[in-house]
Amino acid sequence: MPSRLRHLLRRLMPDLGPLRDSRDYRLLTASGVVTMFGTFITVVAVPYQMKELTGSPVAVGLVSLAEFVPMVVCGLWGGAIADALDRRKIILLGELGLAVTSAMLTVNALLPDPQVWVLYVVGALSTGIGSLQRPSLESLTPQVVRHDQLGAAAVLQSLRWNVGAIVAPALGGLLVTSFGTATAYAADTLSFVVSLLLLRRTTSRPPAEDAAPASLRSLVEGVRYAVRRRDLMGTYLVDIAAMVFAMSTALFPFLADQLGAARALGLLYSAGAVGGLVASLTGGWTSRVHRQGLGVILAAAVWGAAVALASVASSVWLVFACLALAGAADMVSGIFRMTIWNQTIPEELRGRLAGIELLSYASGPMLGNARAGLMAGWGGAKFSLGAGGLLCVAAVAGLAAALPGFRRYDARTDEHALAEKARREERQVTEAGTA
Repeated sequence: MPSRLRHLLRRLMPDLGPLRDSRDYRLLTASGVVTMFGTFITVVAVPYQMKELTGSPVAVGLVSLAEFVPMVVCGLWGGAIADALDRRKIILLGELGLAVTSAMLTVNALLPDPQVWVLYVVGALSTGIGSLQRPSLESLTPQVVRHDQLGAAAVLQSLRWNVGAIVAPALGGLLVTSFGTATAYAADTLSFVVSLLLLRRTTSRPPAEDAAPASLRSLVEGVRYAVRRRDLMGTYLVDIAAMVFAMSTALFPFLADQLGAARALGLLYSAGAVGGLVASLTGGWTSRVHRQGLGVILAAAVWGAAVALASVASSVWLVFACLALAGAADMVSGIFRMTIWNQTIPEELRGRLAGIELLSYASGPMLGNARAGLMAGWGGAKFSLGAGGLLCVAAVAGLAAALPGFRRYDARTDEHALAEKARREERQVTEAGTA
């Protein structure tokens, strides 16, 4: 292989440095891979079982509604406790709680007459536990990965997610249709048990001695910090605008029918993950980008433009290509946003800000699909898809103009990035001296 080609491949391929250099990051990654497969299997199994029990699409849709409030409340509180308590302990307790909820679904599925209310109650409970745990997981990365490797870690996390998003739902579909939902829930339960064994080997991460206790006051402090940081607000607002205006997965069943390709519905759902996987596999270049704010803006604009193009594509394969491009752009945006968060947010606030981040990237798709359905009722699926994509581009352009500090963000000169880099380097020197 020519040396230039090898050099190009090295620049494109993900940097494995965080996995090579950090034992805790390896354990967290292995745990994440295992639980991701189990979780995606349950994501397929719950609506399938609800459909089998009720035959009602409304009943299936209400599962997501039941999960929304616990996600909002517990996401914010999870951020507060992540900054006030030992993050490792929170993660372990959360993993145990999720294992119990999966076991409850397994028992319900094994009953002669499975109960519908269990799916709603346990779904809400599981979402609440996961939202309490997620900020601790997110805020742990900067503690176990070197500052200069946080961009590479963001690429590896996106790669892990996309592999799971493509493979695990297919596995879940196979399990529920071939062996039943009880088997699928049992597999999810087992995944949490394995994950617990891995996470127990990680190092304890107690809070700072002067850490604020979890309270409404500490939550407000985190929100005020985020509002003062225009670069952080840019990451939240651009992502929310992109998702609200251009997220359209609710339209896929109708779009497949209009294209005369009903059997290709699964292809449309997987397109974004396929594009995201390609972006992750070739995302080594993103760790060398320093103007991540501009990167988020451009990626979000491409996401919207690709969705708009999908509305005028005449074949299912052209639609797939457009949606894959959208998924790749969304993944690049996610990598840049995660890098900004991990490189600039002080450790004592990282958990609370992770809770706010959870709301920004989880609520946007829910609201976006509601928007897509309403606009489709007015003008059809293709109208909703095209108009949503164009509105996304316009909204992103407006936010870029309104937030010049976010647009000009540069990790090499940003005061918050430089302060966090210096503090973490000082901590590493101190830890090395006391080892």
